[in-house]
Order: sequence, then structure tokens, then C-alpha cells
Amino acid sequence: MFILDLITTLSIGMLIGVEFCVSVFINPILDRLDPLTQAHLMRDFAKRLGGAMPFWYGFNLLLLITESVFRRQQPNAALLYTAVTLWALTILMTVLILVPINNRMMQLEGAISEQSKRDHGKWDTLHRLRVVALAAAAICAFIAIGM
Repeated sequence: MFILDLITTLSIGMLIGVEFCVSVFINPILDRLDPLTQAHLMRDFAKRLGGAMPFWYGFNLLLLITESVFRRQQPNAALLYTAVTLWALTILMTVLILVPINNRMMQLEGAISEQSKRDHGKWDTLHRLRVVALAAAAICAFIAIGM
């Protein structure tokens, strides 16, 4: 159980750290760049993160489900169920709303258009909500695992 707890905690913590960095450090820097450089970097980030993150999100959901199964008889199981639910809803929101925007960002050619700027602004706002939801799920999971 200790190894599962360790892997779950590290994997979730690192994923949230990456998502937090995108929101707090990367996107504000991108917003200050000239349109051509901004479009190029947005396309690169969208491809790189868009390729890796779905698997990492799914892996973390499986870890949370596994934790929930192993701890189902413990009094803190409800916190893990909450974490699983929040994580799954975040994945659903990501697939339905953020992935289509990200896919458009991967197709950027030349300088970024006004529509692309609006799309990126919408993505950035929703991404911040995603980070908050993931952090809430992580807090629930970490409290449950630590009890």
C-alpha cells in the first residue's frame, strides 16, 4: 500500500505542478511575445503537452480508483470517491471543451489571429478552473491517504 500511496501522491503532485506552471509561468510569457513567435510556441506547447497529458490524466485516475478500491472499508473512503469524481469530471471537461481549443492551437500557421487569441484566452481561463479542480481532488486524496 505504501508504494501505491507514494506513486499516487508523486504522480498527482507532479501533474498539478506542470498544469500550475503552464497557467502561472508559461501562458503569461506567451502573451507578451510577438504574434508570430507566440503562434509558433503555442503550437509547440499544444503538441507536446497535448500528446502526453491525456495518458498522465488517465493514469492518475486509475491510481485514484485503485486507492479507492483498496481503502473502501476505511472511514476516509468518501474523500477518495470525491477525488475520483472531481478527477473524472475534470477529464470530461478537458475532452469536451479544452481539447478542441488545444487542437486548434496545434494548427496555428503564421501569426496568431484575433480569434486564436480569444480561443487561447478562453482556454487559459478554463485551464485555471481545471487546476483548481485538480488541486481540490488532490487535497481530498492526500488527506484520505494520510489518515
